Amino acid sequence: MSTTRRGTKFAALALGLALVAAACGSDDDGTTGDTTAATTAPEATTAETAAPATEAPGETTAETEAPGTSTGDTSAPETTGGESGGSGMTVTYTLSDVAVWDDGTPFSAADFECTWKAVLGTPGSISTVGYDQIDSVTEGATPQEVAVHFKTVFAAWRTLFSGNGFLKAADYEDCNDVTADFGSGAYTAAAAMPYKMTSWTAEQVVYEKNAAYKGEHTGGPDRVVLVPAEDGPTLLKAGTVDFIYPQAYTGIDQELADPNVKYDAKPGGQFEALYFQEDPACTPDETRSCAFADADYRKAFSESIDLNGVYEQIYAPFAQGLPLLECGPIAPGPYCDPVFKDTYNPDDAEATLTAAGWAKNGDGMWADKDGNVPTVHWMINTGNTRRESTQEYLIPLLKEAGFDVAADNCEATPCVFQTRLPSEKYDLAMYISTVAPDPIYLTSSFVCDQIPSEENDNQGQNNTGWCNEDASAALHQADATVDDDERATLVKSAIAAMHDDYVLLPTLQFPNIGAYRTDRIEGTQNNLANYMAFNDWWNFKDVDGDGQVILGAEQFPAPDCINPFTECSNSSWFQWVAGFATFPSMYVTTDDQTFEPSEFLAGEATVELDAG
Repeated sequence: MSTTRRGTKFAALALGLALVAAACGSDDDGTTGDTTAATTAPEATTAETAAPATEAPGETTAETEAPGTSTGDTSAPETTGGESGGSGMTVTYTLSDVAVWDDGTPFSAADFECTWKAVLGTPGSISTVGYDQIDSVTEGATPQEVAVHFKTVFAAWRTLFSGNGFLKAADYEDCNDVTADFGSGAYTAAAAMPYKMTSWTAEQVVYEKNAAYKGEHTGGPDRVVLVPAEDGPTLLKAGTVDFIYPQAYTGIDQELADPNVKYDAKPGGQFEALYFQEDPACTPDETRSCAFADADYRKAFSESIDLNGVYEQIYAPFAQGLPLLECGPIAPGPYCDPVFKDTYNPDDAEATLTAAGWAKNGDGMWADKDGNVPTVHWMINTGNTRRESTQEYLIPLLKEAGFDVAADNCEATPCVFQTRLPSEKYDLAMYISTVAPDPIYLTSSFVCDQIPSEENDNQGQNNTGWCNEDASAALHQADATVDDDERATLVKSAIAAMHDDYVLLPTLQFPNIGAYRTDRIEGTQNNLANYMAFNDWWNFKDVDGDGQVILGAEQFPAPDCINPFTECSNSSWFQWVAGFATFPSMYVTTDDQTFEPSEFLAGEATVELDAG
């Protein structure tokens, strides 16, 4: 396939804390069509892709679970019709009385249809998996019923129409491409959630109570304000912010030491890893040498990194016994197979390169047959103490092993997560992925057809450029398998291929931390382990009585890049700021790493498999 591309911080916790391990349309009427008849799949757009937006679910568009526990019920509910593996299935959602936009208009099949079309048609859409299996959206027996037909069985259907980007069709002139619809006021129009965004600038995001909201989540402060807070602990102790959600790093307990500050940690689904850019069509430039397109070099480099040493130097001071993550890009649970155990093998690394014609030059650096020594560009976001310390620790050791590695860092947004990562402008990257409690994100991030290219309108989230046809087939088959055991076997086989192809090196599953001022706020501890995280503002209590709660964002999303379908939504902080807090979801995630119907549904959706 063509590969033309689109152009932390946790500390020693207080004794007793248990550790376990990414709009506004016009006011014109949108194209809604006749929702009583089946709609056809959206036409592929031919519009040019906008310039790369800015940011990463992944830090992906990218929450899973505690060691030894289940990642949640991700299989379909009781089904009727044909056996698993039939030609397709229909998911029927029944909307509740709460499913109402702030102008009094109830949700409808047209909104589902518009969302589906926007995901598939918008140039640069990064996560089309699942939506690309839908071939019709119809109104059911009543306007409250919406039937979504899939041309194949899709096991992770709960992940769709949830979390980010559920659109009100009437606000969009053309749902097939909403590129131009998301400007500076994009999130201040249609609303259905308990809070409505009223402004988003480079200085702050403001949310106020949605007066038209009809659900039960009516508590909380009158206003929630989110401000940039790269140095969250300092701002929290100074009283500039009321709550922060920092990444773990050594020393955070000392930095948070204050009589008015408390923090909590809960099991989450975030994990950190080193990723190798292996695009076979890579062209070297000032941001990448393309060294890892060479499978032998990639293998030898990977085998030259002692993760146990990294653990002791970087993670042990705050991990409190939480071990290295050996499952690959997934947290421990039913999809975990410790294939990444003991990856350090310097003798085999040297033998591999020697057999492939590489040799060390007079400086002791590995050079190819032409005498060229590649410089590996290692990209992280500046200001992340843990990752910068990892570079300071590993780069000299890799040089001793014969590898020339240079730190090539820039700010998290827009540079790393909204520009360079989606454009594959790096050799080695290190970041945390925050993922929903279903392995469907592996398909978005690792299958061949999710590598952004001209052929797919630069859609997809496979930013490593890895393409293994067998692994891709296994993940696609897993998406169409509702039997839990069979699905787990398929997922494990794909992760084993990631190990064998040296796609990444996983390091640690991270706990989630919430720190807050006890003299300002209460009730922030309820949702820390959740993929959707700390957006249960209706549980927050305004202790000081000023009518608002101020949240500090460690990575503040750029207000000029807010499209929920493109690279803009490729970061966890974008999701926490805009996606989860602003867009209604049909299913929501829980602290137990499961899915449950949101209040916008009358109950569980029904699933009927096609006969045959």
